[in-house]
This record gives sequence, C-alpha cells and structure tokens, in this order.
Amino acid sequence: MFSRSGYQALPLGDFDRFQQSSIGFYGAQKGFFCFRDKQDSLGPAGNATDTSQGWLSWICHGIITSLVFLLMVVTFPISGWFALKVVPTYERMIIFRLGRIQAPQGPGVVLLLPFIDHWQRVDLRTRAFNVPPCKVTSKDGAIISMGADVQFRVWDPVLSVMMVKDLIAATRMTAQNAMTKTLMKKSLREIQVEKLRIGEQLLLEINDMTKSWGLEVDRVELSMEAVLQPPRESLAGPAAAAPPVPGLEGLDGTIQQLAAHFFGSTLALAGGGTGAPEAADSVETVNEVEPPTAPLLAQRKPSADELLSAVESVLSETLVSQVGASYQVNIALSSGTRSTYFIDLSSGSGRIGCGMPDGVPDVTLEVSERDLQDLFLGDLRPLSAYMSGRLQVTGDLHLALKLEELIKAMKQRR
Repeated sequence: MFSRSGYQALPLGDFDRFQQSSIGFYGAQKGFFCFRDKQDSLGPAGNATDTSQGWLSWICHGIITSLVFLLMVVTFPISGWFALKVVPTYERMIIFRLGRIQAPQGPGVVLLLPFIDHWQRVDLRTRAFNVPPCKVTSKDGAIISMGADVQFRVWDPVLSVMMVKDLIAATRMTAQNAMTKTLMKKSLREIQVEKLRIGEQLLLEINDMTKSWGLEVDRVELSMEAVLQPPRESLAGPAAAAPPVPGLEGLDGTIQQLAAHFFGSTLALAGGGTGAPEAADSVETVNEVEPPTAPLLAQRKPSADELLSAVESVLSETLVSQVGASYQVNIALSSGTRSTYFIDLSSGSGRIGCGMPDGVPDVTLEVSERDLQDLFLGDLRPLSAYMSGRLQVTGDLHLALKLEELIKAMKQRR
C-alpha cells in the first residue's frame, strides 16, 4: 500500500536524542548536565530562577538516586526480585525517574530503582481497531453508514507516552473525523468505486496528524454497512436534467414536462424526431408502496450443517497449501444449543466433520450461527467480524484470518 500511495514508512524512533545506558541507571536526556542557559520569556529574573532550580534539582536528583542505589545493593538478594524486569523484543520500557523521563529501555534485562522509578511498557507490534459505523451525508445527498478498520504501530515509544494519554481512543477519533470530512466531498458512486483510493488518502491524512504522537497507521480499510438514503435527484447536477422540449424552451422545466405528457405526439413531430410518436406517450408505472412479491423474499439462509457440507465440496490440495491450519468451530445455534465442528486444512486434501478434531487445533473459533452464515455467504469478512467481536479467536490470529481463502473458494464455486 505504501508504494501505491507514495507514503514512506517511518523508521523506529530516534532514541539517540537520549543518553542511553545498558541498565538504565544514569540514562537521562541530553542536556542533563546543562543548566538551562537558554533565554526565557520571563527575562533575566526568570533565567536566574531557572538556573538555581537546575542546580538544586541536579544535586537532589544525584543524592537521592545514589542513596536508593546503595540501599538496593545492600539488600540485593531481596531487591533483585523487584528491581530486575525482563523486556521482550517487541516491547520498550519507558521509565520516569523522579519525574524525569529516561531513555527507552529494552529489550533484555532492565534495572529499576525502587521508590523513585515509575515505568510503563509500550508494545511496538502492529495492532488494529475498528471505527464504528457512523452516518455520513455524501456530496449528492445520499446518507450512508460507513465504518473502517485501522491497523497501526508505535514507532516512537517516548512520544506515544508523552504526547497523548489514550492512544487508541485519540487515533480512533482522528480517523473518524478524517473519514467524515473526506466522504462528505465525494458522491455515492465515487465512494463505491474508489474505496481503495479513498482509504489510501485517509492513511496519508491520518499519519500527518498522528506521527507527532509516535504512531504510524499502516492500513485503512473502509467498509460500507448500508445506504440509508439514496442520492437526491435535485443534487444530481445539470447532466441529469431532462432536455428542453422543442417550442417550449422559455418555460419552466415542470411545465415543459406537463406539456410533453398531454401533447407529446404533436411536440415530437414539431421537433422533427424520427422515432414513433407512440413511444413519447408511453408511461411506465412503478408501485413503490407495495413490497415486491418476488421469490427472493422466500429465500432462507442455509443452516450451519448445510454450510459446512458446502465447504466439504471445495476442499482441495491447493486450498490446503494456501491455509495450512486446522480449526475447531464452536457454533452457538439459534435454538440456544451449541455445536462443534472441525475443519482440517493442514494435510492432504483437507477434511471437515462434526465433533472435536483428532489433535490439538491451531485455532479455535467461537461464532453464532447467523454470523457463520454471513461469513460463508460473503456478507461479513473475518477481520471485520473479529474487530466487532462477532468472531472470537483463540490461537494465532494470522491463521484465523486465512479463512478468507476458504470463503473465496466458496464464492468461486457458486
């Protein structure tokens, strides 16, 4: 996506602006030994006060840190259990020592000084959240319910802690505002046709606002829930207006239409048209009040047993090579009971059945019968179902999302 949109991914945060140490003992910001010799807006009196406070703060900081470190060394066999923390590779630890932020620590073993260190872990892995569907009025007057799925990662743990309190809530609000402003400038047709390009445009706009928080958005995927109101004809523009009736160009458009209705054959001949006059008088009536009686309303969605039987017909070695995982599916039926099935796409041509799988499944899925119908009929995507809580996953989320390949195979078979 970055290559198509022109956006360049940000590198991991520039931690060199801090003075780092291997165990995080004397690590502090650059300028720690500089006593605020910059100009202050309060004038000379303010500078003198800042200088004296800098000296005093440095002396107190050094004395307290030394005493705590000495106390920890004396009681090390006991204090080691509380002072040593293990930070995994995908995390960084942000430490506030006597209120001053230190360099990001990790991965590995990090030493914390008791009583004076307050710390916070920051996850650097890619995470995701969904923007709940909201009503948006498009440029042509259509009202649609539009949501989005957003993936992001933290590229600077210090900024993510210092600049914003609730990172996900702030990013969700920023994404929702950017999505609303962008869609209000588009017509319904443009939204439906150019959904990918609009998502790339939103990615750039959101990153411009969130990169100062130490956060980078990797992907924005729009999802249209429903069209609540079709576009208004009055906003369709001059291209949708009916052509003027020959001989009545100076009259209002409504009057021209009435005249064409009652004197259609005469006006058609006066305009030199070659078509049959009867075609101008033909009026097609559409009943918009009575609901259609087409057999589509009588169609019902297949049950869970029927769906899983249809899955068995699309199993193949190609599908097994694409997925390579086994699933246990726990279905909450509409009758209130629960049913368990397994889908084994790890070997051979794959197999499906009722009950527990032979071995330990790679992924366990919890889903209702209705949501399972929406998934296999293509009305609901696995990622959207997971983000909205309709699909609960136990195990590897990446393998769970590979069910998309199975759904695509079922669509091709239909």
